[in-house]
Amino acid sequence: MQRRYDPEQQFEQQFEKVFRDLRNRFHGFKGWRMVAGLVGAFVLIFLWSTWFTVQPEETGIIQRFGAVHRTVGPGLHFKFPDGIETVRMVPTARVLKEEFGFRTAVSGGQRTQLDDRGNKEVSLMLTGDLNVIDVKWIVQYRIEDPIHFLFWVRNTQQTIRDISESVMRRVVGNRLGSDVLTVARVAVSTEVREEMQKILSEYQAGVRLVTVELQDVTPPDPVKPAFNEVNEARQDRERSINQAQEQANREIPKARGEASRAISEAEGYALERVNRATGEATRFRAILDQYKKAPDVTRRRLYLEAVGAILPGAKSLYIVDSDQKAMVPWLSMESGKTPEAEGRKP
Repeated sequence: MQRRYDPEQQFEQQFEKVFRDLRNRFHGFKGWRMVAGLVGAFVLIFLWSTWFTVQPEETGIIQRFGAVHRTVGPGLHFKFPDGIETVRMVPTARVLKEEFGFRTAVSGGQRTQLDDRGNKEVSLMLTGDLNVIDVKWIVQYRIEDPIHFLFWVRNTQQTIRDISESVMRRVVGNRLGSDVLTVARVAVSTEVREEMQKILSEYQAGVRLVTVELQDVTPPDPVKPAFNEVNEARQDRERSINQAQEQANREIPKARGEASRAISEAEGYALERVNRATGEATRFRAILDQYKKAPDVTRRRLYLEAVGAILPGAKSLYIVDSDQKAMVPWLSMESGKTPEAEGRKP
């Protein structure tokens, strides 16, 4: 069965052997106690560098004579003394942040303030319509591969800053300043994050971006008053357009409804008149056919039908004589009354 190599156990055995040899060599020497004390102090200092503690959010990278030998997780670990093995801690479980255009400052334990003094050369950018805007943003990332983070790219933190600034300037330079200031902030953040991650993956930097977020996008301080006036004018214009659109959305359907109702009524009236005329014409043709077959009978029937339709509404019947000046009631159509001649005394 093959024995497993344990560097810590081998180091302890070698140390015990060296200590026994030194003790046997200086046993007969008169000042061996002083030498033993010095050796013991040296050994304690030497042993102090053989153990280390890795915090829960860190990963330890152990280098033996400069070359990466192994990685260790959180907890207490041992290694060869300094000069043989060294350890470097990498915060792999922590979300790291880079700030651009400002620096977070905390004074006296009070709330965080943004200090942008001396950072204008980073935040001032030229947009696609040749306007200058002040862009402040943050980049949050995790260390995905600690070995690549430490050794594959020189000064990975500065590389992230350079890539972020370069990509942000290019993305902002391809857009209108008004869009970056208003509606395109999320789109700019997303595009910058995707392009940064692509470049970092090509560099094998061992970094995974969490988010890119625009903190504050404003015009430069000298033009802020003019920009605010323009922005207010644009807001007034948008408000007027919205109000006009609202009124149009209210009046146009109303007018269309009234037009549809008038058209429907006209169509209904036209259909009614056409149908009525068609019915009258059909009735007239039927009467005409009967009249052609029996003219006298048909004429008399029409006369009786007309008299039957008129007389029920008549109250009195008058006979008009051309030689008489006044009308004389001839027959009263009201029941229970007898007609009297005009001028007749009771």
